[in-house]
Amino acid sequence: MTTTSNASIPPEAILQRLKDVLEDFIEDWDIELEEEIGRDTLLLADLEFESIDIIQLVVAIEETFGKRKLPFEQVLMKDGRYVDDLSVGAIADFLHGQFS
Repeated sequence: MTTTSNASIPPEAILQRLKDVLEDFIEDWDIELEEEIGRDTLLLADLEFESIDIIQLVVAIEETFGKRKLPFEQVLMKDGRYVDDLSVGAIADFLHGQFS
């Protein structure tokens, strides 16, 4: 069995894995998406996340990518304040930066 290091995951594969996590995460929620999850999809505005959901999403991402204690504060905070909303693309870019 061969395994690939997360360091070698291309950006589009990171985005796809993240989209898969999000789709699994919201599948039981009663929301209707206007379009499929993409880079511009917002967690709060489009996927109706609440703060507790973001915490659970961080855990799910860490489990999916097999890396604990990722510095998510880098993407969740700006200028000492929490960001108003977070795009799927911003999370994917953050993850790519962690594995490159």
